[in-house]
Amino acid sequence: MISAPDLVREDVTFTSDGFTINGYLARPDAKGQHPAVVIIHEWWGLTDHMKDLALRFAREGYVALVPNLYSRLGYGVTKDAAEAAKWMESLASQKALKDLNAATTFLNQQSFIDHQRMGAVGFCMGGTFALIMATNNSDIKATVVFYGKVPPIETCGYLVCPVLYHYGAKDGWVTRQEVDRLKEGLAKYGKPGEVHIYPEAGHAFFNDARPDAYQAGAAKLAWQRTLAFLAYHLR
Repeated sequence: MISAPDLVREDVTFTSDGFTINGYLARPDAKGQHPAVVIIHEWWGLTDHMKDLALRFAREGYVALVPNLYSRLGYGVTKDAAEAAKWMESLASQKALKDLNAATTFLNQQSFIDHQRMGAVGFCMGGTFALIMATNNSDIKATVVFYGKVPPIETCGYLVCPVLYHYGAKDGWVTRQEVDRLKEGLAKYGKPGEVHIYPEAGHAFFNDARPDAYQAGAAKLAWQRTLAFLAYHLR
């Protein structure tokens, strides 16, 4: 693990479809090429919690980029659920996907990236996009999803990388039926993946900036499983 003084953290920009996309990048301050992860934020935007996650990944040896998917819309960060819901509803999935693909292109242009070892990690809304991204972006070699909505079962047939899915059994946004559908889809199409269910956790159980949702035990276990999954598939 790398200590904070040994990290580089910076605000970055890249282009997508002629738009300037803002982002936050954290990485080890060490020579050589490192594995990378694209972190896809919740509906709140590119919050301090997401930046902290980038630093956590950087301490583990990853280059971590959090693109602001609201850049096209001119939105920043909100703590209001109604506003966040409005922002998410106004975000066109195809345009968001273009911006995420542009994020991987941006990473691939950096000399400190190992281009064969790139993953994606998404939370809530970002988890939904992480699953979509895993069906079309061959740069992504492993995808971790925290309580994202699950697309139709046929979508699993298009997965291009292994998937790790974390779900809190008390989630009020993602249903158990969706999670079971994902497990069924992985089995039906012979795609590598893991689904872990945390009985005492609800939605957003990994977000330690939300005392109303955070579940420390489940979050700790999910983090350990995430690191092990990425280490294995991005080895």
